[in-house]
This record gives sequence, structure tokens and C-alpha cells, in this order.
Amino acid sequence: MAFQVTKTISPAEVAEKLKQGETLYMVDVREPNEWAAGHVEGAKHIPLGQLGERLHELDSSAEIIMICRSGNRSGLACELLSEKGFNVVNMTGGLNAWTSELV
Repeated sequence: MAFQVTKTISPAEVAEKLKQGETLYMVDVREPNEWAAGHVEGAKHIPLGQLGERLHELDSSAEIIMICRSGNRSGLACELLSEKGFNVVNMTGGLNAWTSELV
């Protein structure tokens, strides 16, 4: 199987799309304590370690933006999900680079 380069999006682009009222399908793969400290409104929380067993919770027909703290874990999540046929986008820089509000 050919290696697929993961699509990426910047935190600023995500924030802008949300500000424009776009409905984005986002999954945050950080740990529960990180999630509790603040996350992007509307994101679904599935820690990276649970992703494999929770694939049934994801919409395989939607483009899914993967989020973590720095972009590394979301990158791993993208690899895992794209192998399973999901349409994923990695938010590069993660929440470290997020300048908009968190909830």
C-alpha cells in the first residue's frame, strides 16, 4: 500500500473556519487531564491510546481534523486512521499554536 501523505491544517485556519460558522469534525487525542485543561469547542475527545477500539464512534464519510498538544500525537492518529480508510487532516502545531479561545 502506498504511503499517504497526511493533509494538514494550521490552528489559525481551523479557528478561522469555526469563526466563519463552518461545522468542523474534530477529534482531540490528548489525555483526559489535558482535555480538561481546555479544548476546542465542538471537538470530540478520544485519547490516542483508545482510538483503535473507538473507531466505531467516528464518521468515516466526514473529513476529520485531528488535534493534540503539539501535532505529534494527532499525526500518529492520522496515520492510524488513514490506514483504516478515514479522511483525516492533522492540525499542525496543535494546541500549543492555538490562539483562539478554548473551552
